[in-house]
Amino acid sequence: MDENTIVVTDELGNEVEYEILFTFENEENGHQYVVYFDPEKDEPEAQAAIFDDEGGLFPIETPEEWELVEEVFQSFVSEEDEDETEYCEGEDEDCNS
Repeated sequence: MDENTIVVTDELGNEVEYEILFTFENEENGHQYVVYFDPEKDEPEAQAAIFDDEGGLFPIETPEEWELVEEVFQSFVSEEDEDETEYCEGEDEDCNS
């Protein structure tokens, strides 16, 4: 895993390169999480996993962890929307003057 991409082996054994949206660490459980997507898809879906310092990926298994990841993801999306709104301030919703 480098700064912007991650390579994941799918269920068929193919290596797929994904773009990383963001990473975060939960200090309560010590897990590090990565949220990523396939930029080649027309409608990419965010995926998430736990990762370790060596770049190994592990599935998120508990409902509590999924809830945590979803909350952080929603905050990320909200911040991105706010950034776009601030950037386009004074223009219409499509950023046109």
